[in-house]
Amino acid sequence: MQNPPDLRPDLARARISDTVRDGQPTIGMVSLGCPKALVDSERILTRLRAEGYGISGDYAGADAVIVNTCGFLDSAKAESLGAIGEALAENGRVIVTGCLGAEPEYITGAHPKVLAVTGPHQYEQVLDAVHAAVPPAPDPFIDLLPASGVSLTPRHYSYLKIAEGCNHSCKFCIIPDMRGRLVSRPQRAVMREAEKLVEAGVKELLVISQDTSAYGTDWKDRDEKFPILGLSKALGALGVWVRMHYIYPYPHVREMIPLMAQGAENGLLPYLDIPFQHSHPDTLRRMARPAAAERTLDEIAAWRSACPDITLRSTFIVGYPGETEAEFRHLLDWMDEAQLDRVGCFQYENVAGARSNALPDHVPEEVKAERWARFMEKAQAISEAKLAAKVGQEIDVIVDEVDEDGIATCRTKADAPEIDGNLFIDEGAEALAPGQIVRVEVDEAGEYDLWGRLV
Repeated sequence: MQNPPDLRPDLARARISDTVRDGQPTIGMVSLGCPKALVDSERILTRLRAEGYGISGDYAGADAVIVNTCGFLDSAKAESLGAIGEALAENGRVIVTGCLGAEPEYITGAHPKVLAVTGPHQYEQVLDAVHAAVPPAPDPFIDLLPASGVSLTPRHYSYLKIAEGCNHSCKFCIIPDMRGRLVSRPQRAVMREAEKLVEAGVKELLVISQDTSAYGTDWKDRDEKFPILGLSKALGALGVWVRMHYIYPYPHVREMIPLMAQGAENGLLPYLDIPFQHSHPDTLRRMARPAAAERTLDEIAAWRSACPDITLRSTFIVGYPGETEAEFRHLLDWMDEAQLDRVGCFQYENVAGARSNALPDHVPEEVKAERWARFMEKAQAISEAKLAAKVGQEIDVIVDEVDEDGIATCRTKADAPEIDGNLFIDEGAEALAPGQIVRVEVDEAGEYDLWGRLV
């Protein structure tokens, strides 16, 4: 999906000094796609800073520009090609990396003047390309790497990537082809990074990977059958908010829910981001989805029984090849039963290399659009009713921003940054600062957002 403009590091409130010493080589960065790609961009910039490069927030001030691309959907590929073209026009010296870099001929065919093309998480190759284009010139007395590295998110939250790749073979997805099979980071390395982030002032860790609940299952010799459980306990003990993304609903996920129900005793938020994608067994079979869909509603009921305050977020695809009206209505009925709190939806589109392209009975574009509108109408009504039920409650929120008019934009434990809703405080918020966690009483609700006052 396309990035909101304020998610691009060259446009965002990135934690990067734009002070450049005389003679210091500088690099610009444009990062597209998902948070996993954003973490890759942070690692590349951290390495470059350690080698003495300055980081430029605009094209004109950069000796070269790195474009970290997305290649998940054809629309994302088009966005990536557009960003490469923009960087070439504005700067002229462009290095391409990321998921679309797995198809170098596709990129060079459209933009033959790029300096180099590397694939996803190929950090060394990116650095080699930068060295060739802009030789390093470090000053050992000046160029010191900050302990927390370079962050492209606001100071108070950070993404924590715990694994690369995926072992599933969903027919609509080419991630395993681009990023390979599951490779989990050692828990000690994850915890070391998490502890450094907390020491640097991060108040919320957003745990990400392609299949977070499968973390560690690629290790042949392991003490735990499901290492995500031990990692969740360790992260929850750090004293900050910990939000879990991209959780497949495997049976062992039930064992994570009691941690989320402990409230202040554990930082693991009562929040699960689960890519259900659809509800109908036949549609899921054509997708080659890994979950046992027929038991999903039972799992949801069990999670809510163990943790009544849990927030469930998911994404769905409508118009998948072969989807009938009956299958789509099954999805709408399932939504009525599941009552998910946060929902996103995409209209199916072909992706070069995906096996779903060859499936019969592709759904006409106008039908996809009509089903998307009906689905979102349903999801919006559910969201509006759930938020209305929060009016009068006292809840904790984390402050993201306070504007010049003194209005604070905050998030509840039910809201991930950039993808979920917000809670706004429009009175008495002038003294608040980003990263503060404050208590509010909800006094108004909309379709996706809340308003409240400080308690």
